[in-house]
Amino acid sequence: MVMSVVWAVLLGGSIICALVTGRGQMLSAGVMQGAQSGVTLAISIAGSLCLWAGVGRLMEKIGFTAALARLLRPVTGRLFPSTREDPKLAQALSANICANVLGLGNAATPPGIEAAQRMAKGCGGRASDELCRLIVLNTASIQLIPANVAAVRSALGCGRPFDILPAVWLASLCSAGMGLLMAWLLGRISHD
Repeated sequence: MVMSVVWAVLLGGSIICALVTGRGQMLSAGVMQGAQSGVTLAISIAGSLCLWAGVGRLMEKIGFTAALARLLRPVTGRLFPSTREDPKLAQALSANICANVLGLGNAATPPGIEAAQRMAKGCGGRASDELCRLIVLNTASIQLIPANVAAVRSALGCGRPFDILPAVWLASLCSAGMGLLMAWLLGRISHD
């Protein structure tokens, strides 16, 4: 609601300023050019998103996510103890983590929602510590290969879309580490 008001004020202010300063034609040209650029960008990255979402579904169908859940069990079992009793949760969580590691945020969303729903059962309307950790990890999104960002950079004409890897790795590790530390600290405080 608040963001809707903010965007409405910004848009209205821009239109009023353009009309008052006599730049209405420049505004309409800019709006049309921006809309065209947005459509072009959306179409150019849609193929990448569809491909990776399909790969995720294929991995689930052939049993790769179950094997991945077994491989990631030491990590997920420590961060998310309920995965030890719920194999479907472990699979959804593993698929979510792997999609995020590959930088496929949109492909990570469906298994992330499934994992969050399974974690939320029996919490009585409150977010459990595990659910908070899941949200923190999804927000921080540790990425080894930022595929979506590279697709956007490539679509916008970047010659080397993966030259940002060291910065992405550092930012991902710092944000995930700090987020997990804060989730742990706040979890300890709320239980005391």
